[in-house]
Amino acid sequence: MTSYRINEIFYSLQGEGFWTGTPAVFVRFSGCNLRCPFCDTAHQAFTPMSADDILSACSEASEDHVLSGTTFASLTPAPVVVLTGGEPGLQVDAALIEALHGAGYRVHIETNGTVALPGGIDWVTLSPKEDVPGLKGEGRVVLEKADEVKAVYAEGGNPERWAAFPAPWHFLQPCNEPGDPAKSRRNTEATVEYIKRHPQWRLSLQTHKYLNIR
Repeated sequence: MTSYRINEIFYSLQGEGFWTGTPAVFVRFSGCNLRCPFCDTAHQAFTPMSADDILSACSEASEDHVLSGTTFASLTPAPVVVLTGGEPGLQVDAALIEALHGAGYRVHIETNGTVALPGGIDWVTLSPKEDVPGLKGEGRVVLEKADEVKAVYAEGGNPERWAAFPAPWHFLQPCNEPGDPAKSRRNTEATVEYIKRHPQWRLSLQTHKYLNIR
């Protein structure tokens, strides 16, 4: 039986991109093939879990919040499970996607795009890291399309390449600089100005951090 390295599973609102403000169960995978300086995920801690374990944890994560007598997985439209990380593409396989679909979930994934993904995923968010300083080309994207591009933007950046990437939606998200609020603020201001000059982009904010939720 396949075992997946899971950092945490929790129920919250999507804080970024197209689905901002919508409820979802988040399955955070441990481990990543990149080390971005602004990453806020602890990669070391994990619990080995089977697909059945993950399904049970998804149900348990939401059951205390959903209206009594209703299960999250029975809602219409189908509720969402977001596979995130780390880099979930290193572990996600067709068996897990099939199990989540069988339990009634829509499956979304947040990926850096450096590894091929199994088929059947309902929504792919590509957050490319090719241009992150210090990665030395390690973030090369191999995906050929996505449902949305969510590019992290820092002052002086040039996301022009990603504006042409095949996806219906393109979002710029200001880079949050740990320990440097002034630089983070400049990145936000620069992102707003870039979008005003390049209106094919939309703004994505990490609203969960503003709301102090997970």
